[in-house]
Amino acid sequence: MAGKKSWRDMSKGQRISVLASGALNLALLVAAQRSIAKTPDSDIRGKKGVWRAVSFINFFGPVSYFLFGRRRDAAGLKK
Repeated sequence: MAGKKSWRDMSKGQRISVLASGALNLALLVAAQRSIAKTPDSDIRGKKGVWRAVSFINFFGPVSYFLFGRRRDAAGLKK
C-alpha cells in the first residue's frame, strides 16, 4: 500500500486534519443518536433501529438521517 502513511509520517497539518475530521464524525454520530432517541417514532421516516444502524456509516449516515430521516412540517421546519 504505497499511499498509506503512519501517524509519524504525517505532517502537523495532516495530523490536525485527521483529528478534526474524526471529531466531526463523532459529533455527528452523537447528535444523530440523541436525536433518534428523543424524536417520537411518528416524526421519523422508517424504523428507528434502521436509522441507528445507518448513522454509524462515516459522515454519510448521520447527515442522511438529518436530511431524509426526520419528518418536517409544510413550512420546512422541524415539528
